[in-house]
Amino acid sequence: MKMKLTGISQITLRVNDLRLAEDFYAGTLGLKIDHRVGANITYLRLNSDMLVLVKAETPGAPEARDIRVDHFGFRLASDGEVDEAAVYLDDRGVHLVTRPAHRREGRAFFVMDPDGNLIEFYSMRSTGIQIDEKRLEDASPSVLAAGSRQKIADESESRKPRRSRK
Repeated sequence: MKMKLTGISQITLRVNDLRLAEDFYAGTLGLKIDHRVGANITYLRLNSDMLVLVKAETPGAPEARDIRVDHFGFRLASDGEVDEAAVYLDDRGVHLVTRPAHRREGRAFFVMDPDGNLIEFYSMRSTGIQIDEKRLEDASPSVLAAGSRQKIADESESRKPRRSRK
């Protein structure tokens, strides 16, 4: 007997700074804070979908891939909305890993949240995935994000205060 899955109940992300992550997902992307559990867990809602932010027990670095989700995506209604979302996020200083480009199933681009989690914004043709000669590169999202993760890590390192020895 096969299971009859009907969707994704939730995605849970480990984050370094819960308030910074809340600001990004609720403030910038517009998800609604559903509820909090203590000081270390926040549930955000987008219609019936839940995104759970959990304060990481050990800090993760943006370039590290061992404690993060590969990527997750938010669907938009049209190619035009994908382009508008890219402008909106870019105007707010969100790091765009890729610019909007056509893919087999629609149009897409990738950004990173403050913890280096890779997020895809995409439109989906009503006919689903199609073979198309003009595609966004065939590289995996992790490969696309590698340079951006290193850049974020380098910027984070340069902001750390330097201690002098006396």
